[in-house]
Amino acid sequence: MPEQGRVMRIALLGTRGIPARYGGFETFAEELSTRLVARGHQVTVYCRQPHPKPQYRGVDLQYLPPLRHKYAETLAHTLTSTLHLLRHRHDVALYCNGANAIFTPLARAAGMPVALNVDGLERKRKKWNAFARAWYRFSEILSTVCPTEIVTDAAGIQDYYRATYDADSTFIPYGAPTGRLASTTALDQLGLIPQGYILYVTRFEPENNPLMVRRAFEQVDTDLKLALIGDAPYAADYITSVRDTADPRVVIPGGIYGEGYHELQSHSFAYIHATEVGGTHPALIEAMGRGAIVLYLMTLENHEVAGGAGIPFRDEAELVARLRDVLAMAPEQRQRYRDAAVARVTERYSWESVTDSYEHLFRRLLRNPA
Repeated sequence: MPEQGRVMRIALLGTRGIPARYGGFETFAEELSTRLVARGHQVTVYCRQPHPKPQYRGVDLQYLPPLRHKYAETLAHTLTSTLHLLRHRHDVALYCNGANAIFTPLARAAGMPVALNVDGLERKRKKWNAFARAWYRFSEILSTVCPTEIVTDAAGIQDYYRATYDADSTFIPYGAPTGRLASTTALDQLGLIPQGYILYVTRFEPENNPLMVRRAFEQVDTDLKLALIGDAPYAADYITSVRDTADPRVVIPGGIYGEGYHELQSHSFAYIHATEVGGTHPALIEAMGRGAIVLYLMTLENHEVAGGAGIPFRDEAELVARLRDVLAMAPEQRQRYRDAAVARVTERYSWESVTDSYEHLFRRLLRNPA
């Protein structure tokens, strides 16, 4: 239940902003900020893209133009956001991405307690050069001393920080809705039919493996289509390789957001999740909440979310085998996977429960800012 108490002024920094048009942190920022506003709080989200209006669903949008650079964009924008925040003080600040830990002492020095959602082990992403990986490693250390509180979104990441740095953190997962949308506008535009396609939604980056997913699907004899949904900045060569297919069953329209994204999640035959890096991935939970059969790459974090309600695989060959298994399943067996996925999300990943946890955390930080 929402906590009773004074209205809080909350700033959210370190994402690309809202409305969500990129990845997990942006989805998180939109879902959390709009729910906090609905509970009466004043929330500002710092954004890298301008919006036609100064508010979105009641959330104040603070647009600051970013420095467009593969390695410096996030840090540069969070620095300028922090400097703006120092002139426009809030009660509490939530930073996203462990790389931004270095800026949190500035907000604390101005009297604002700071929570930092560190996400996963970003240094493992293949897109980073040696300097960027070293920065993320250094930022893990900073994350244990700079913010007022560390937030981890997966139990595996919480265990990592405890084992590696003897640092405690507050575990708060991501959330997801349950149930399917009835509308099919996005499907119609892409030439898809309900239950007639396998879905994968991701940033098109090597550690998310859209190329592996496409290659595995091409080895499977089925009339189903594969809808690969996503895009990424600074990854033109890799995206070209993902798109390099002659298989007419493969549909690659780019990024789709908002209602269209939820329609695609609602009507897929199955969902593939092949990310190697990160904590809890919103797209995985959302697919489960919509009742998809989920096939997931076996990592500690993915298994934490889908274990018992999904079908794991470890490489391309095993993904091919698991896809063939799902296609050969009896309908009642498929339904058991669908029901288990929805039940797991209902039990563990409610957005209202997530908002409860952050609201409680912010109030606790205001009571005990040290």
